[in-house]
Amino acid sequence: MRFFFPLLLLLLGQIATTSATQWRTLDPNNTLLMTLPHGKVVIELAPQFAPKHVAQFKALTQQGLFDHNKFYRVIDGFVAQAGPEARRDRAPNLTMEGEWQPSKTWAFTLVQKEDLFAPQTGFVDGFAVGYDEKDNHAWLTHCPGILAMARGNSPDSASSHFYFTIGQAPRYLDRIMTIFGRVVYGMNHIQAIQRTAVIAGDKTIAPSQYTKIIKMQLMSEVPKEQQIIIEVERTDSNDFKEKLKKRLARKSAFFYKKPPQVLDVCQVPILSRRLK
Repeated sequence: MRFFFPLLLLLLGQIATTSATQWRTLDPNNTLLMTLPHGKVVIELAPQFAPKHVAQFKALTQQGLFDHNKFYRVIDGFVAQAGPEARRDRAPNLTMEGEWQPSKTWAFTLVQKEDLFAPQTGFVDGFAVGYDEKDNHAWLTHCPGILAMARGNSPDSASSHFYFTIGQAPRYLDRIMTIFGRVVYGMNHIQAIQRTAVIAGDKTIAPSQYTKIIKMQLMSEVPKEQQIIIEVERTDSNDFKEKLKKRLARKSAFFYKKPPQVLDVCQVPILSRRLK
């Protein structure tokens, strides 16, 4: 037990450090409640970055088209994918919203320069972002727990099928897929979705074993007594910037060998807390 004690102290220190962090409450009109057989998941939508995808996903949710759908493509360390076969009048193909031009006054909190996939990485409104200052283009990154729209080979072929990243960050998909949300509560339930892909020689997973979505709802349309109220850590606060500095420096005695001062944007936890 003594070997884990320094790590415990380190984690407790991180919790204490963030206790005074500023928080923001999620907008229930841009928050989803997904009920799985084994638990509930809360998803923050990002209309500020992908307005068309968010609008269509919300409309499909309100029509109940995601209810009872199964996660039919779940690959360990990669993604969990689901979606209905919706009529084209309900779910037309969407134009890619993989990147945008930020304003000069945007609230971008820098994490790292010369990231492997972007000139800069950072956070905006709690979402991990890649940024090319020279071309003035920004995009959301494929960190674990993001919600993105699936598509065919055509860039503008996304309509109703979606996926969560459940393993290593597949950053090579950045800018060529539209990310429009992120899990803020219940990621353990996302990770527990039944894998459908098996290793060679193992038994095939029958479709009857696939994880089903019991219900998908806008939080604003959930009865008040059943709503889950979540606050998330602000990424534009001085508290958060100080947290990044400490995470980069790794000054704790636990790190008797100091790692390089590199900070992967996908390995910076954005805290959530449940109020109700």
